[in-house]
Amino acid sequence: MRGARLIFAAALVMGILGAVALAVRARAMDDTRTIRVDDLARKYMLHVPTDLPPGRRIPVVLVFHGGGGHDWSMPNFTHFDALADDEGFIVAYPDSTNRYWNDGRNESSADDVGFVRALIDDLEHTYPVDPHRVYATGISNGGFFSNRLACDLTDKIAAIASVAATMPEDLAPVCKPSRPISVLYMHGTLDPLVPIGGGKVGFVHGRSRGMCISLDAASKFWRENDQTSSMVRAAYVQSLSKDSTRVERKTWSGGKDGTEVVVYTIEGGGHTWPGGPQYLPVFLVGKASQNLDATRTIWEFFKTKSLP
Repeated sequence: MRGARLIFAAALVMGILGAVALAVRARAMDDTRTIRVDDLARKYMLHVPTDLPPGRRIPVVLVFHGGGGHDWSMPNFTHFDALADDEGFIVAYPDSTNRYWNDGRNESSADDVGFVRALIDDLEHTYPVDPHRVYATGISNGGFFSNRLACDLTDKIAAIASVAATMPEDLAPVCKPSRPISVLYMHGTLDPLVPIGGGKVGFVHGRSRGMCISLDAASKFWRENDQTSSMVRAAYVQSLSKDSTRVERKTWSGGKDGTEVVVYTIEGGGHTWPGGPQYLPVFLVGKASQNLDATRTIWEFFKTKSLP
């Protein structure tokens, strides 16, 4: 019986957001584009609002799926398309080569940083993109990979937001950003896959997906990189529902080039997208808090940030 449970847990780890893909399989009305990177065809989904104002440079948000997921699982999972229509920005949903991003945990050997650079170049040659306002966000493996982009593609990415992911343990010592960069984290205190205190990524009895540092250590890394103030502003976010979760926001401002680090701790939250679906049972992934709209909160953070 115990062996069966272990196999079941391991299978879930292999495709944790593959289950999300099944749960939200209905595709958004977005275009699929293909580019070649090192003789490999790479694809991404793209949403461009139909009524963008003429003569204006447009921000871009890159949204990265989690491990086991796909590009097409993310529009309905995050609802970034509708917000992009309201706020006037472009959304791109990149797709990995083997359902995992090369975030520093040896889940993939693909040149995903090169892919993202090529993707941004592709958009800049096709649309009136504002090169100073390109942002990256993602959940789980996609959040870890957003951290890697903040390390390795700092000349192209203005800010990142990481959901249900801290920073890979092997990435932190080699991360050498070329400039300060604003960073936002959202993490549940009861995340069973990416422990908020750091450690092994994955279910307790499942295959290890590498190691991560704690949320506190990750935020400290970026605060030191940005040279933010040591003073923190902390407050609880007004609750949107009565679902037994509570959200605390901490902000460290005053960094170089106007950067800041913001951390949303979802007390009682799990390995989920706040405001998103409960894509698997609570006993497997924890609770999807409805006391924070992650998508809008991330955009409100991004919209005030730009490359110097």
